[in-house]
Amino acid sequence: MKLSKIKIQLHKQCYKLAEEQITRIKTALQEVQDAANNETKSSAGDKHETGRAMAQLETEKLSTQLSEALKLEQVLQQINPELEHKIVGLGSLVITNNGSFYISVSLGKVEINDEIYFAISAVSPIGKLLLTKKEKESFSFNGKSYVILSVV
Repeated sequence: MKLSKIKIQLHKQCYKLAEEQITRIKTALQEVQDAANNETKSSAGDKHETGRAMAQLETEKLSTQLSEALKLEQVLQQINPELEHKIVGLGSLVITNNGSFYISVSLGKVEINDEIYFAISAVSPIGKLLLTKKEKESFSFNGKSYVILSVV
């Protein structure tokens, strides 16, 4: 399959993963809120205060996670997966001798047609090394040598 088609599939898959993450977090937030509301109705005293404090901490944690997931979605919205790249930048698919990387957001391993690609952020350590590189250029990361075979 052509790499440009794979890049479009990768983008769709990353978007789907980000949306699933947002939905999961929103559901968990609603569950915490519902539990806190039930706690308020049924308890009194110290146990009630502890339950509310725990719910508040969980809500804050989930709100932070939701904010991060929404940022991922925003970055993905800025990427046009149909653009062809000659120099590595946001939205590039980079094929190396030691793995394939989609410069987008940090979502880790993404599988397309039984092939593994790594969705990484442009500000991740390896993302920073890849930025502005071209085909046939090389770099080292964690003691491994990489040669860029293709940039899409």
